[in-house]
Amino acid sequence: MKLSRIGNIGEEKPVIIDKDDNYRDLSLVIKDFDQSTLNFDTLKKISEIDINSLLVLPKDSRIGACVKNPSKFIGIGLNFKDHALEQNLPIPKEPIIFSKFTNCVCGPNDDIEIPRGSNHTDWEVELGFIMGKRAKYVSEEEAMDYVLGFTLVNDVSERNLQKNRGLTWDKGKGFDTFGPVGPYILTKDEIGDFQNLDMFLDVDGERMQTGNSQQMIFDVKKLVSYMSHCMTLLPGDICCTGTPPGVGENMKPPRFLKGGEKIVLGIDKLGIQTHKVVK
Repeated sequence: MKLSRIGNIGEEKPVIIDKDDNYRDLSLVIKDFDQSTLNFDTLKKISEIDINSLLVLPKDSRIGACVKNPSKFIGIGLNFKDHALEQNLPIPKEPIIFSKFTNCVCGPNDDIEIPRGSNHTDWEVELGFIMGKRAKYVSEEEAMDYVLGFTLVNDVSERNLQKNRGLTWDKGKGFDTFGPVGPYILTKDEIGDFQNLDMFLDVDGERMQTGNSQQMIFDVKKLVSYMSHCMTLLPGDICCTGTPPGVGENMKPPRFLKGGEKIVLGIDKLGIQTHKVVK
């Protein structure tokens, strides 16, 4: 199933998207899609509903982030072989984990704001997954029992703060609007082979990134298990899994967002995001 949230900021309603791409209102069934409801009991509850009996909401509604107030938004750095080669960096021996502060979460078509004084704002199309069950010390073999579904993420990054202003990446990853998520969660039963999904990102109609999730160094099962040995993962937690080649910082010369650009990105089966970049 495809699960989304639509409405003005702070007024979003949970919806399920039907086979005709209608937004069916779930707000009488569950309050919202957050860490208290993004679990397998909720999926079972929704599956037992006659979806056609639910109110249809306007298709021109704003689409919000598909998760409300996640407890954690985790990123994985340098996790695509071809992206590591692009940067002339060694293949990591263990996953590189960083945090995207949860204030960065926004809708899949909301404006992306360049931070004040930034000249190094960059783009990254990424496959995201959403946890559906509390996970602690999980094995790779059982990892997918804890994943609810998948979503599209733009891991927007301020490279100067990420790379040159101290030893941690986090400060360049968590500005407001740096975490567009959605347009929906696709539950894992419908995605098929999530380790073979095509990905792209365009800036002003020019193809910048082309990739496939089969290039991931550490696959989703490995990431779930590894992270669960570092922290307790909770329902609704978001993890974005790395980006393919074509980010602005690795172009010759480097290219960064200045304001006024249109960014379009997508992943097979997970929809499209469209953003205007603003100062």
